[in-house]
Amino acid sequence: MLRRELGSIDGVQQISLEDALSNQEVEVAYICTESSSHEDYIRQFLNAGKHVLVEYPMALSLAAAEDLWALAEQKGKVLHEEHIELLMEEFAFLKKEVVGKDLLKGSLLFTAGPLEEERFGFPSFSGISRLTWLVSLFGELSLVSATLEERKEDQYMKMTVCLETENKRPLTWIEEKGQGLKRNRYLSFHFKSGALENMPNVGINKNILLKDQNIFVQKLLGQFSEKELAAEKKRILHCLGLAEEIQKNCYSQK
Repeated sequence: MLRRELGSIDGVQQISLEDALSNQEVEVAYICTESSSHEDYIRQFLNAGKHVLVEYPMALSLAAAEDLWALAEQKGKVLHEEHIELLMEEFAFLKKEVVGKDLLKGSLLFTAGPLEEERFGFPSFSGISRLTWLVSLFGELSLVSATLEERKEDQYMKMTVCLETENKRPLTWIEEKGQGLKRNRYLSFHFKSGALENMPNVGINKNILLKDQNIFVQKLLGQFSEKELAAEKKRILHCLGLAEEIQKNCYSQK
């Protein structure tokens, strides 16, 4: 499923959703639509007996994600949530930089143009790739506080989230979106042994979509261990649970 009509590509005609669901020759569905529609499409394809690859986030609530995973297991199908941010050169650099170091504090700020929340979800969900970075680098996190500043007339929003590692080290995650803001990422991590301020140029991200699809294929072929699959599922559900908790916290401040 895509966000746009493709017509015919290299002589292959795009088919309808109904045809994709009913066609026994279609074994796998790739869902690349607005986040608000992910849950419904996943459910339809799993019930039709298809394996599913979906862009993050798979759903806009923890309960929905847990239900979808249970459905995939019931149907004996692979449900794979794409996480190309973990395949980026920047993340590989960070992973290497932080390993074995004792974090004191850190922050991650992401800026971009206006957010279409009705299509892509609350900022903690639409920006879940940044949260996934923090969890993948520093382990499971707990929420301390979260606030949301909005100026809808200017299409501006700023979400500020204070998190804490299991060792009680503070991490701040900020999503700031509005007219004129360029897509960029700013980070600052302080360790006992020194500091990492912002991201150096670490090269071009090559074929990360293809790399993620290869991971999906490996799952289809049974090349991932149960331990690896369980760890990935735990991380994804932890991030979705945090995103939901952040959303509720922000709404409670209004």
